[in-house]
Amino acid sequence: MKCNVKDIPIYYEIHGSGKPILMIHGFTPDHRLMSGCMEPLFAEDDGWQRIYLDLPGMGQTPAPVWLTTSDQMLEIVYQFVRQVIPDQKYAVAGESYGGYLTLGLLRKDGQHIIGAMLLCPLTIGVEEQRTLPARTACIRDEALLESLSDSDRESFEAFCVIQTKEVWEKMNADISSGVAIADFAFLEKLSKVENYPFTYESELSTLKYEKPMLILTGRQDTAVGFEDHLPLVKQYPHATFLALDRAGHNLQIEQPLVFNALTREWLNSMQTNWKDS
Repeated sequence: MKCNVKDIPIYYEIHGSGKPILMIHGFTPDHRLMSGCMEPLFAEDDGWQRIYLDLPGMGQTPAPVWLTTSDQMLEIVYQFVRQVIPDQKYAVAGESYGGYLTLGLLRKDGQHIIGAMLLCPLTIGVEEQRTLPARTACIRDEALLESLSDSDRESFEAFCVIQTKEVWEKMNADISSGVAIADFAFLEKLSKVENYPFTYESELSTLKYEKPMLILTGRQDTAVGFEDHLPLVKQYPHATFLALDRAGHNLQIEQPLVFNALTREWLNSMQTNWKDS
């Protein structure tokens, strides 16, 4: 399906019916990053309406020339919400850059958001200002790594610390498939230091939010780290926070059992809160 927002045809998919959950993927991939890890959780539960969108310049959504900043990107996401689920309460789950946009939505539309999930979220726009661990590997399949091209191996080793065939295949299905069709000229422009951070980024660390929240980070995540997220936890009295060992930036692929269990708990925690909101 497509939704026209500021003359941008936003591609999106809806699965199931019931309480809306907006799923926001990270920087460069498309909606399959989120649907690949989230949809298996709803196999026996049709009480949630899952909304997966492709952000501009990613997946099947084109990027207009005028879109150059994360402030503008957030406004597009907000207007998308207002059109697709107008005047409704909703939950939101975002990964990496999608987590950054989720924090922006909490600031802009928190009164309508009944729960939030941040998966390996970006919290500091300028990479040089992030606290990041040294690159490492926890499990390595040397034969697999030797079989990859130089570029594939670099990408795999940069984002995953569980370097096995199973993780490689899942990464290709959920993430690399979207990366392959991204608009890199647009993304390069958006990722510039003067464009990427929200103009109000400093306010995010003092944002108050009292609904159920799940924050999942990888202890070995060299893209966004985990230490910079600690100040956020103090602002959320109903947040579950985990810095998971043996997990990089693709935590949901490397540690699916932990991811599934904690995400189900987050979903369950919203059931009662939905009635009270």
